[in-house]
Amino acid sequence: MDINTVIIYLGCLIVLFIVGKVFYLPLKHIIKLLLNSVLGGFLIYIINVVGSSFCFHIGLNVWTAVFTGILGVPGVVVLVLIRLMIGF
Repeated sequence: MDINTVIIYLGCLIVLFIVGKVFYLPLKHIIKLLLNSVLGGFLIYIINVVGSSFCFHIGLNVWTAVFTGILGVPGVVVLVLIRLMIGF
C-alpha cells in the first residue's frame, strides 16, 4: 500500500467524521421528536380508552402528535387540560 492510498483513506475518514458530526445533532432531535410522538399517541389512546366511559375524547391526529412530540408527556397533560377547559 503506497502513501497516496493511505492519505486518501485518511481523508475519507476525516470527511465521514465531519459529515457524521454535522448530521448527528439534527438526527438526535428527530429521533426524540418521533419517540415523544409515539409515546404521546399511546398516552392519548389510553386516555381515550379510559375516558370513553366518561364521554371524554381527545382527537388523535397529526397536530396532537406534533404537539406531544415537541412537549412530550406534559403536552398530553396540556391537551387534557385544554379539553377539560373547553368542556365535553
